[in-house]
Amino acid sequence: MGVVNVTPDSFSDGGLWLDSGAAVDHGVALVEQGAEILDVGGESTRPGAEPVSEAEELRRVVPVLEGLRERTLGAQLSIDTSKLGVARAALAAGATYVNDVTAFRHDPEIAELVAAAGSDCCLMHMQGEPRTMQADPRYGDVVDDVRAFLEERAAFAVARGVSPRRIQVDPGIGFGKSLEHNVTLLRRLDEIVALGFPVVVGVSRKAFLGALTGRDVAAERVAATVAANVIAYERGASVFRVHDVPPTVDGLKVAAGTLPGDDA
Repeated sequence: MGVVNVTPDSFSDGGLWLDSGAAVDHGVALVEQGAEILDVGGESTRPGAEPVSEAEELRRVVPVLEGLRERTLGAQLSIDTSKLGVARAALAAGATYVNDVTAFRHDPEIAELVAAAGSDCCLMHMQGEPRTMQADPRYGDVVDDVRAFLEERAAFAVARGVSPRRIQVDPGIGFGKSLEHNVTLLRRLDEIVALGFPVVVGVSRKAFLGALTGRDVAAERVAATVAANVIAYERGASVFRVHDVPPTVDGLKVAAGTLPGDDA
């Protein structure tokens, strides 16, 4: 899953793809490099991020989705949003996947929208909200707590008509978690996989990787990102949300023992 951030303030690539044409070109390049899903987002969810209006989020993402729909045959388009209006417009513009970091808590009606559209969705765990989530995150047992939350949110979605086959879950590494919480989730990811839903991991260039490696600059955490995704793959993860597609594809091919000519 390649990241297409149409934001001025994302932690790693904020401002790089604000122009819709540049964002479309970037998404096309990610597909050419091996991305099978493009996750388009118009509101940063980095720690400390301020929310944006629905109108502004729509202005940022709809032209990008429409442009990608015309140019990225074979790649699935995802909208990274927690707003019902944005999700509805994104599905109309070509998206077939809703990636909601609030797991349908911010706008519960998104569940009915996803069900009616027959689209895929990702339900993510986050303690608190982006503006405050890293202030003092606490858990009893982080894996047990996250697993119980994701199980409950998946049940909520199914109760509102979403097919279980359309649901993916994300433990939300970096979202309201300390360094120890993040490492524990990665180590015990198989316990999240045991829920029976495909697991999405989003570790790309994140601060906990910097803490582990001493790399203060996000763009210098590519090797750490690949290593973390290989670990996640070995523990059963299915989808890998990244900024740097080629090295991640290479790392996963090696982890999978993919031979030339095999499907990645």
